[in-house]
Amino acid sequence: MQKWPFSYSCIPQIPPRIEGLRELAYNLWWTWNPKAIAIFNELDPALWKKVEHNPVRLLHHIPQTRLIQVSEDPAFVSRLDAVLHDLHQYLSRSDRWFPTHHGHDHLIAYFSAEFGFHESLPIYSGGLGILAGDHCKSASDLGVPFIAVGLLYRIGYFKQRFNKDGWQESENIHFNFYELPITEMRHADGTPVTTQVDILGTPVTIKVWQALIGNVRLLLLDTDISENTEEHRKITYQLYGGDHETRIKQEIVLGIGGVRAIAAIGLKPTVYHMNEGHAAFLSLERIRQLITLQGLNFSEALQVVAASNLFTTHTPVPAGNDAFSPALMHKYFDRYAQESSISFEEIMRLGRPWEHHHDEPFSMTILGLRTSRQANGVSAIHGHVSREMWQNVWPGVPVEEIPIGHITNGIHTATWMAPEIRALFDRSLGPNWIENSYDPTLWSRNSEFDDEEFWNIHQALKVRLIHFARNNVRQQRIRTGFKPEDIVQADQILDPSVLTIGFARRFATYKRATLLFRDLDRLNAIVNHPEHPVQFIFAGKAHPADEGGKKLIQRIYQICLMPEFRNRIVLLENYDINLARYLYHGVDVWLNNPTRPLEASGTSGEKVCPNGVLNLSVRDGWWDEAYDGANGWAIGEDVVSHDASVQDEFDAVSLYTLIEQQVAPLYYRRDSDEIPHEWISWCRHSIETICPIYNTGRMVQDYCNQYYLVASRNGKKMAENNYSHARNLSQWKDRVRRAWHQVRAKEVTCHAHQNNQYIMVGDGFTLEAKVYLGDLTPQEVLVEAYAQLTSGAGRAQQHRLEAVQTFPDGWILYRGRVVALETGTYRLNVRVIPYHPDLVQKHELRLICWAE
Repeated sequence: MQKWPFSYSCIPQIPPRIEGLRELAYNLWWTWNPKAIAIFNELDPALWKKVEHNPVRLLHHIPQTRLIQVSEDPAFVSRLDAVLHDLHQYLSRSDRWFPTHHGHDHLIAYFSAEFGFHESLPIYSGGLGILAGDHCKSASDLGVPFIAVGLLYRIGYFKQRFNKDGWQESENIHFNFYELPITEMRHADGTPVTTQVDILGTPVTIKVWQALIGNVRLLLLDTDISENTEEHRKITYQLYGGDHETRIKQEIVLGIGGVRAIAAIGLKPTVYHMNEGHAAFLSLERIRQLITLQGLNFSEALQVVAASNLFTTHTPVPAGNDAFSPALMHKYFDRYAQESSISFEEIMRLGRPWEHHHDEPFSMTILGLRTSRQANGVSAIHGHVSREMWQNVWPGVPVEEIPIGHITNGIHTATWMAPEIRALFDRSLGPNWIENSYDPTLWSRNSEFDDEEFWNIHQALKVRLIHFARNNVRQQRIRTGFKPEDIVQADQILDPSVLTIGFARRFATYKRATLLFRDLDRLNAIVNHPEHPVQFIFAGKAHPADEGGKKLIQRIYQICLMPEFRNRIVLLENYDINLARYLYHGVDVWLNNPTRPLEASGTSGEKVCPNGVLNLSVRDGWWDEAYDGANGWAIGEDVVSHDASVQDEFDAVSLYTLIEQQVAPLYYRRDSDEIPHEWISWCRHSIETICPIYNTGRMVQDYCNQYYLVASRNGKKMAENNYSHARNLSQWKDRVRRAWHQVRAKEVTCHAHQNNQYIMVGDGFTLEAKVYLGDLTPQEVLVEAYAQLTSGAGRAQQHRLEAVQTFPDGWILYRGRVVALETGTYRLNVRVIPYHPDLVQKHELRLICWAE
């Protein structure tokens, strides 16, 4: 047998005339620019598909002769030069929104455990990562000074396969980092950028890679290097893999290592944004650095860190909020606490509710909330749910005053809009309109398209989706050993003329992927209706450890094979950005039916809107804000039950009824030209009402205006004059906490007119109360009348009372006027809370005294 003593790899040399291909490949700007994508596809369409649309792999594997050939093709070179010109123009623009309005004196550091930019960089699993990727893209579009930090996973998330029984199997793929659109970060002298964290007494070296997203840099942290032990090399192996020990080590690398990586390249962020709790250990590292390098104590350092931190929570589902046992925290952070001159108990208090037991787990979400003066949910409903869910962090504070706001998620329009639809809009607005896709006036003009032209484009996109789906199912059946006739039958599934509804997302049980299948007889009548047939395409992954999610997948798989459904219901495997793109472009309707209120935002439905696709969704997350009765349909509006089975039943009936009586009839209502003009008018209205608002251009502007600029200013203020504000605020807080037990309020008296049972809107009355402050002064407290509707609905009203008289025994009479602003029956009391001009949050000290 022939022996091969060694092997080697050879990659092609890019001719100088088209050397710009390399620059293009390494900036993910190309992922939302159709002309750039077309350049790579033109090089070798078959290879482009084989390398899963990864331009770096493409340039490593393309034949040298092909590169020479295109370098000598004037038309190709001209197209490449035009794309490179667009890239350079994009990178060099100085008139972007953020610097024009807010200058350059800021830097936002954005931390996330996953980032979803494109299928060629598979370091994402679901909506959290896709949102993070879109956030970075819009930060670049808007010129926000922005650096992102994440982990570089050797395996990433798994590739999904179904066996013949429909059970999900996970296939791990080890990535060659040198074939991804990332580069090693190096110092000016050429040495690699690295940093270290200590894990159980052993230094772990972290290598730093870089991805470019337009003008934004993403630092990717990698422990899989030779300097580390085998155990520590595995820390960054897999996204959301392993046990709690793996997770805590990953989060130490992300949070602590991420802060150190930024410092290693000489940057000093003014704001740190934690995208979910996975990165919350960054607060501990920031506190440690201020203690060890600046000489602050723990409380002083906390003021600086919290003032300039922002925490975003993304889910009310417990599995999405990491928590670690006290024993595990002690194992990994006792030494860290000693080295940081922080007591271990001080660290533990940051991750627990205000009142807790000694065995209470350490919550990463609570750590994020306690170490941030800015916090938000990702939709209006989610903000409300989060305030209720985390009320124990602010005991005694009314729910509506819990300092968790909301910014509703959006999508990066240019990424998710089909190139053909974009070209349709380009013709009326010019090619650069997409960079201002948050401008409502643009969308009203975009919706002036010709019905026939739009419909022809949409039908072509649907045909492309169906071809993709057929090939996906065919490959499933070939791999799992189906009979030849079943493999051939894959070419019969789905019909381009039939109303097509798509459903794709993580198969977490609360997303109710099988709600459609509660009544198979009724579903059979819907999909095989003689005049209004309907077909469904499903896709999604369950976490490898989620047996319940895998059972949902298997259930759908089995239904797809039933004779009455086999051509009308399809389950596609290996849900990723590429598969999602086909669905977002080609379906007619997008289905989303989670259990309310567990869908924090649900941005998949936003991604279909720029393509003229309508939503059929439960009113949860973003859809509750966007739905207006004529831009899609709302499932289960009429019934809300706390009994899950009752809610499922009502929502299933609502879903069937909507499809039968509204969605399908509207779709098939045609004029003599066979074009559904009324349907298209709904699509047009959806585009006009949803696209200008539910995009990351608007979202990132909201983050800047509501949080980033505030956090940047507050952080700088705390650092002024050798941190004098932080030191003074810390000392004041300590004094207030020691004295607060003395604070009392009593004898609340209303001085209303004679008919004191009713007052008119706009009228008011005088309120008095006696307050005892002990060692505190009136300037250090806020005394308020607090009026709340007895129904619990609506926002409570606060009316400030002023000190008017001090009695010999130290009690102070406070007086103020309460004005009725809205009808209703109110309950009223007086409260006292601490006040200091440097407080960022009204309830920052979590101290409140209600009148007795």
